[in-house]
Amino acid sequence: MEEYYLAALQRVGGIGSIQLQRLLQAFPDGKAIWEAPQEELVAVGGISQKLAASLEAFRRSEEDHPGRLEEICRQKGIHLCSIRSREYPVFLKEIFDPPLVFFYRGTLPKEDELCLAMVGARRFSRYGEQVALDFAEKLAAAGVTVVSGAARGIDTCAHMGALKAGRTVAVLGSGVDVAYPAENRSLLQQIAEHGAVLSEYEPGTPPLPAFFPARNRIISGLSRGTVVIEAAKRSGSLITAELALNEGRDVFAVPGSIFSETSEGCHHLIQQGAKLVTGVSDILAEYGREEERRKKERKLPDLSREEAAVYSVLSYDRPLSIDEIIYSLKGEGDASGIAFLLLQMELKGLVVENKSHAYLRAERE
Repeated sequence: MEEYYLAALQRVGGIGSIQLQRLLQAFPDGKAIWEAPQEELVAVGGISQKLAASLEAFRRSEEDHPGRLEEICRQKGIHLCSIRSREYPVFLKEIFDPPLVFFYRGTLPKEDELCLAMVGARRFSRYGEQVALDFAEKLAAAGVTVVSGAARGIDTCAHMGALKAGRTVAVLGSGVDVAYPAENRSLLQQIAEHGAVLSEYEPGTPPLPAFFPARNRIISGLSRGTVVIEAAKRSGSLITAELALNEGRDVFAVPGSIFSETSEGCHHLIQQGAKLVTGVSDILAEYGREEERRKKERKLPDLSREEAAVYSVLSYDRPLSIDEIIYSLKGEGDASGIAFLLLQMELKGLVVENKSHAYLRAERE
């Protein structure tokens, strides 16, 4: 129940994490703070008369708030974790401003679990999408928990890729029962079943612009390192990377086209000393996990000679039409035969067809 008193105290205007930390050092638990008279609160130091009066006024108007909050969480299957809880993530506790309490659905990362953040642009290219899906899946297959923000774009791709092979954690700028963006409702449910969805904001809290920079510190705080895939020079992804650097965490950046605005941020990070990565092995080698990845790596199914020829001319970022594939094969095969081969390969999960009926590789060798 202590967690719910701390969560209620966070709603008092003017009380921030610094004041709450001081109060927690002076009182045995959140309930004692909640019930303390004004003079005892002021005696702590750093707590003004005005702030103590605000707390007492809030307590009178919201007397049963901790109990109501506990009931709401119980009904919705939401858990609450405080910084004093044994399950509080170790790496998150080490940052400058850790959340004193946060709400979550699912299962929190264990102490020995390697978590890596993956962030990037909301408006992404096909290249960025393929990199995020591929990296996240292979990181998850190697036992890494992929952390991201469930936003449109690279965040969503990172979660989807990770879910194919392992665990992922989504950190929201809203309540954990609020799907934002709305189209990710089903995705967030899957994440809660195969990882965790967490937020420092109470259930029912709508997404507000001010919440997203704050949630970025939790994304980087949970993670040993942050991987940036397609980011503009001024973006939330760079904020997350800077937070990671300030906390002494690793930052990895995936290079892109010099003509792409969404690669400017990554190139800037590389110029500032971020590790340039061109494959998952570059990341896993930093943590001694490359051998583990190789053992678990998915192998391509056996391909016929014709399928192997088609696969060899496809790429991950430049879609080819059937006519372009025939041209690349120097005229070997006809349209109907190539179309049949592509259908077979799509069923094997080797290629994907886009809206323009052009084809790309769906996974790496």
